[in-house]
Order: sequence, then structure tokens, then C-alpha cells
Amino acid sequence: MVHSAKTGHPGGDLSSTDILVSLYFGAMRAGGTWTNAEDRDRFVMSKGHCSGAFYATLAQAGCFPAEWLDSYMQPMSMLNGHPDRNKLPGVEANTGPLGHGMPIATGMALAAKISGAAWRTFVLTGDGELQEGSNWEAAMTAAHYGLDNLTLIVDRNRIQQGAWTEDTIRLEPLADKWRAFGWAVHEVDGHDHAALVELFHRLPLEPGKPNCVIAHTHKGQGVSFMMDRPEWHHKVPSDTELEAALKELQS
Repeated sequence: MVHSAKTGHPGGDLSSTDILVSLYFGAMRAGGTWTNAEDRDRFVMSKGHCSGAFYATLAQAGCFPAEWLDSYMQPMSMLNGHPDRNKLPGVEANTGPLGHGMPIATGMALAAKISGAAWRTFVLTGDGELQEGSNWEAAMTAAHYGLDNLTLIVDRNRIQQGAWTEDTIRLEPLADKWRAFGWAVHEVDGHDHAALVELFHRLPLEPGKPNCVIAHTHKGQGVSFMMDRPEWHHKVPSDTELEAALKELQS
């Protein structure tokens, strides 16, 4: 998709794919006949710039025909560079302005608590976007209201646009920060489907506390020349690189 569109974020797409697959096919009530159901679980893709992985997951989950993926980021397409809830089935919130997904998801979870609804809210953020203060305002709010129906997954690939997170604005000790804000925290291998699904089925981690899952991942997971390389945050593979990447991913 990124190669055809000549734009996109392949590194972050690949770091988040295993998390998305584990959520949609192992944990959430979402996709297929759940897509428009009132009691579906809600998912917010806060790292909206990684829309390639998100759209591919939604198509595989039956939210819209897979043929639509061919229009990714083309003129008049419903598959914009950042998700648009007014255009595409399965998208719960417009995202991409980084740091906005957590406040939106917190509001969704609070609405469910107030109304007594049983559906849960999941939100996936990049680690670099945690440098935005809006996340921490939402974190305080979620803990104050005891939103144990809210689960944040941090795609902890340690790279943001053009640099390592710890060289830009240091995030560690990340788990301790979430605990200090009143959240239950668990760290996991973000590419281990079985571990992710088992963890999601144990939610809430602690009754009365929102859940933070720090998923340790690799940017460009599965493609040797992309893995842990900051330049692949926002780079389009050449024809030769695409062929090599697909060969590795399919092996």
C-alpha cells in the first residue's frame, strides 16, 4: 500500500500489526457483524499516521471490502492518510493529531461507565506521542473515575520521527509513570500474539484502575533492513526494497 501510494509510515505499520491482529481477532468484539453493533468494543487508533496497518486489519476483519485498500491515499479515496470516521466503516475517531486519541478514548470509557454499558474501550498510541501533555491529562481523568473498562496499549518501539524517543524527550521509567498516575500496568512482547491475547482476556488488570499495556516492539518488524531504523518511520520502499521486504515477510 505504501509503495503504491508513494507515501506512508511502513516502520510504525509493522511495529503495530501484531497488536492490531491480536485485538481484532483475539480479544475485541469488533469487525464483521459487530462493526455497527451498539455493544461493540470501541478501538481508537491514536497513532493515526500508521493507517496502512489499521486499514488492512479492518478490511481483514470484514469492516469493508479488501479491494478498497487499492485506493489507499489516492484522490477522493475513503482511505485517507489519517483515519476518518465519517468515511470509513470501523473507524471510531478521526486521529493523527498525536496525543488526541487518549482523551477521546477516555471520554468513550467514561460514557460507558455512566450509562452502564458493557462494551470496553481500547486505544493504541505510539510511544513518541506520549510526549504530548494531553495524554497525561487524560491519564489523570481515567484514574480519577476508575475507568477499568479502558485499556491503553503503548507501541513501545522506541523510535519517533527521525530519532530515538530517549534522545528526543526521555520517557523512561515509563511503567512507573503510569503506576504513579493510578493505572494498572503490564509489560509484554508486542509481537507475541499468544501473550497479547492472554493478557487482553485477563482485563481488567486491577478492578477500579484503567489498564496500561506497554507492548515492546520493533519498528519495521519482520523486514531486516527496516527493523529499528529511524529513517523507516516515513520512507517509501523502492521496487527492489519492496520485493525483498515481501520475500522476508512471506518466508
